[in-house]
Amino acid sequence: MDHERVIRDVTVRLPMASTAVEACQWTVTALARHAPATISVLLQVHDRLRCVAATGSWQVFSTVPPKTGIVGRVYASGETAVVPDVADDPDYIPVRPDVTAEVCVPVLDPAGRPIGVLDLQWRAPTDLAPWRDTAERVAARLGARIVALGGPPAESRSEKLLRHATALTAASTEWDLFAAAIAAARDVSTLSAAVLVLAGPEGPRLGAPTAAPGEFESRIRAELTEAGPAALGRMISRAHRHGVGYTLGEAGHPPVPDHRPLTRAGVRTLVAVPVGPPDDDGGGVLLVADERLSRPDPTTVNLLELLAGQAWSCLDRLRTVARLREQANSDPLTGLRHTGPFGRRIAEATPGRTALLAIDVDGFKSVNDTYGHQAGDQVLVRLARALEAALRHGDELYRVGGDEFVAVIEVNRPDEAVRIAERLTEAARRIGRTISVGVALPRAGESPELTLRRADQALYAVKRHGRDGVRLAAA
Repeated sequence: MDHERVIRDVTVRLPMASTAVEACQWTVTALARHAPATISVLLQVHDRLRCVAATGSWQVFSTVPPKTGIVGRVYASGETAVVPDVADDPDYIPVRPDVTAEVCVPVLDPAGRPIGVLDLQWRAPTDLAPWRDTAERVAARLGARIVALGGPPAESRSEKLLRHATALTAASTEWDLFAAAIAAARDVSTLSAAVLVLAGPEGPRLGAPTAAPGEFESRIRAELTEAGPAALGRMISRAHRHGVGYTLGEAGHPPVPDHRPLTRAGVRTLVAVPVGPPDDDGGGVLLVADERLSRPDPTTVNLLELLAGQAWSCLDRLRTVARLREQANSDPLTGLRHTGPFGRRIAEATPGRTALLAIDVDGFKSVNDTYGHQAGDQVLVRLARALEAALRHGDELYRVGGDEFVAVIEVNRPDEAVRIAERLTEAARRIGRTISVGVALPRAGESPELTLRRADQALYAVKRHGRDGVRLAAA
């Protein structure tokens, strides 16, 4: 093999390339004439290595995380990898089943920084040493040409949208989702500010701001807040009634009255995208804006529509999950939390500070036997509301059985817990019922289950002595 000829063939073609991608494609084509190998060039595009040219593969991985595989290792280290047997290298990413050896070299800029990799994989025994030298020399010429052409290709808008869609899907809270959607809208549109306005049971509201909104976005938020819910509602209604609207970036055309709060904030370019279905009270509008007078193109607007649809799907999923979680953790009759969250709460009890108040409704069985279960349910609901009202802010009430409740409260002294328990008995009397309450504070090293058992024993002692009272378990 005449390796000097290989290098000459690549060197002759590179100056004719007008883009970085074209330079990579010509390099791969020239090498393929001489090397019976699978050849690819991957360049860094945003936070991944993207395959921009390849040949001889059944399947090509479009993108690879920067530290994944042999290619990622070479890119991260800037050091060539020569692998005589890929089966012995745990980082090898299988491209085709018959590959046996690999040479992967970094593509460096003139300052020696990696901007990508040139990868060659062989199916038959090959003398890898000369190919290492050839690949490194070709990669050096390729790196210089890529830099001369302006560097690796920029991330396309569709690639940006795909990357942000992943971030939206991964958001675990509404705040995280709003922040991801706003960041995506700015990035995809190249406009400088984005704000979500959402409808809700208490009227339209601004979505949570990003961690650090810029001065322009802060002005927009201030003007929208001052404009009030009615103005926000008109913006949402307009977007859902007419669909996406955007400025053409032409001076001398006044905004519609619904958008005047935005112009007062200095907005000169605006894309307004409906969020959610038009007949849904929880929908809204995504406002993407800039102080500059510019002309958004239809493709950008379409991408923002896709982004708004993805954001709404993720928001709907978060709300559905939250609703299902609440249903799973709540008693359907009284709305109180039940045994699942109760077990987690008492597991965090602080010895000497967290008091458990075991509560039982006196004579409840006779209510069911005499008046029926529907009447019994009404008693439980009324009692739950009365007990909740008697507790302090931060105290927690759980329904753990048919007519059994437990309050978990934080106190400074045991007598404080007794006073709270007495308030509960008074609240029950005011609605025509009586309760028995046993109080226990966890001891050092005591399991939550044992603390609750001592509270139950105190409760049974109240029952034995006439009911309608409170007893503190022995310390």
